[in-house]
Amino acid sequence: MNWRIGLIDSCGHWSGAADAAAFASRGTHLVRVRAAPDPTGHGSRIAELLTSDGAPVQLLLAQVFLSAAPASAAAVAAAIDWAVSGGAQLIHLSLGVATDRSVLRAAVARAIDCGIVVVAAMPARGEGVYPAGYPAVIGGTGDARCGPGDISALGPRLFGGCAATTRGARGGASVGAAWVSKAISRLPVGTPSTAAIEALRATARHIGPERRREPFDLA
Repeated sequence: MNWRIGLIDSCGHWSGAADAAAFASRGTHLVRVRAAPDPTGHGSRIAELLTSDGAPVQLLLAQVFLSAAPASAAAVAAAIDWAVSGGAQLIHLSLGVATDRSVLRAAVARAIDCGIVVVAAMPARGEGVYPAGYPAVIGGTGDARCGPGDISALGPRLFGGCAATTRGARGGASVGAAWVSKAISRLPVGTPSTAAIEALRATARHIGPERRREPFDLA
């Protein structure tokens, strides 16, 4: 049995993906639209990282970035609900918004209540973002000390990973968070969030924050 990961990002097509859907705001309305090619390449880089080394995972692609413009909280919330309904056991979000939004908070709470592990990007410095700032969400960020596959324990629910993809493309918090999700996907399928946190901490290569931190990119 493989981990079923809901990837909420800009990727609408990926070889071997279990399913795909796209969500967009049209004025005051939220609509589901046809999944399209990745407009920025960001989601595809995250998908490639999560499936690298022949990782036995199934991706549910929830496309919320249909252009270079920001995604709405409502679109992200709808994508989370869709991933839950599709049987996701882990939901990955290499994204964050500065303001707590009730629609996003409620969708994350529903996923958590279903026993789903939720991982979201959190900047290594500065103000926190959501959904990484919500209770029970595992935050991931880039850590310059980490190489591919390394994990650092930075806080009770915050972990660091390599700030570059398997191909060397830098991505800061968004890529670091993907390495955290990849580490979780190596655990037994269905490992609950609390146990995943314990496992990450037990295998962390570094404990505590970096003395010097590099700029992050939460795109």
